[in-house]
Amino acid sequence: MGMMEELSCLAEQRCDNARTPEEREIDAAWDAEIDRRVAEVDARTAVLIPGDDVIRELRSKYGEGQR
Repeated sequence: MGMMEELSCLAEQRCDNARTPEEREIDAAWDAEIDRRVAEVDARTAVLIPGDDVIRELRSKYGEGQR
């Protein structure tokens, strides 16, 4: 492991230590949700919506000029 990777790991550990138990719980829940969604995509059971369709729907719902 190079010096930059070691520094990155150290910084990540320090950030993790500063997190509250609630923040760790939220992170764990998000990790589980991400894993679940990736598994659905891999299993081809996820309903995927093309990005253009999403943008078109949002513009229809909220208007073109709002950003």
